Amino acid sequence: MSKSLFLAAASLLALSACNSGTNTPKVPAESDMGAYLMVYHKDADHSLHMALSYDGYKWSSLRDDKAIICGDTIASQHGIRDPHIFRGPDGAFYLAMTDLHIFSQERMKDNPMFSKISEYRTTQWERDDMYGWGNNHALVLMKSYDLINWTRTNLDFANLSSPTGLSDENGNPYPWSEAGCVWAPEIVYDYEAGHIMIHFTVRMRNDMCVIFYAYVNDDFNKLISEPKILFMSPLGENGKPKFTVIDSDIIKVGDLYHLFVVSHEGPACPKHATSKNVTGPYEFDNNYYDGEPEIHEAPNCWKRLGENKWVLMYDNYHRNPANFGFVETTDFISFKPIGYFDEEGCPMTRTNFEAQKHGAVTHLTVEEAKKLEAYYNK
Repeated sequence: MSKSLFLAAASLLALSACNSGTNTPKVPAESDMGAYLMVYHKDADHSLHMALSYDGYKWSSLRDDKAIICGDTIASQHGIRDPHIFRGPDGAFYLAMTDLHIFSQERMKDNPMFSKISEYRTTQWERDDMYGWGNNHALVLMKSYDLINWTRTNLDFANLSSPTGLSDENGNPYPWSEAGCVWAPEIVYDYEAGHIMIHFTVRMRNDMCVIFYAYVNDDFNKLISEPKILFMSPLGENGKPKFTVIDSDIIKVGDLYHLFVVSHEGPACPKHATSKNVTGPYEFDNNYYDGEPEIHEAPNCWKRLGENKWVLMYDNYHRNPANFGFVETTDFISFKPIGYFDEEGCPMTRTNFEAQKHGAVTHLTVEEAKKLEAYYNK
């Protein structure tokens, strides 16, 4: 496989069976859906967690908030963050995650035996400080038709030889080996191109973050295009982005793609933009306001079943413990804050979990939800 198109190492989870493309289920109509699935990670274990809701308001975690897939079994840094789930037009579930453990050094100190098998780090980060906070260079991609059996692919961007389109302070082009971070992958379908597309945050060394995108094959185990810049802040006089943008989220409603992205132009908060093409250009508006006074990240927009209403969920990581905030909209012009999980007056509640981070939601049928409860809660 040409490195110009990437190195994608496909593998299979040890306890899973590979799904074939035969008898592929189609996506149920919205009228057939009756439940919601949320994925999230927790700082305590850097693993994948799931929660279910039948009304979009009351949520219960599967396995009583124990990990569904352990990050140390699927990621090169032995931890995952920022999971995003998407239901494709083939009926399959696509899952993308950041390959990163931000407490790996602490794990090593707490468990010296790990040094014998090199599971964690003796240093704070995988590379030195020139690559910045939380540096990494890989993503984890997974695909399933039943949310139980998964295929897995690890994408290491440091192996790419394609151009990045970004340069250092002297104007020298950055190679992908100089990526300081590859974070927060999300998935959307490009109906014009007919391909699954991932978009993700990239920082070269310790520069400002920008948003990239690339297309992925139907098996979700190989990139079929070189990464290109989807969105970045305006350039300064030095020819580099003026400020960081991270955590992009894209949802198609009617003929428009809605982009939410966290801007660091001022206090970090999501901004809203629209385009008729998933790859842009995006036109930002000045109408979005979520009523959140504190900095926050990880916007994720999802539809309430049977209603002309969408929820924008976000992660306020400054709260202790971390919590999700919610706003609702019917027109993507005005947004009504409805509060935080379990906050007085907020209809969004949890029965058995807390301290969830960077979540994403997709729809399920009642039958699919019951099957997951039966499998994971036994």
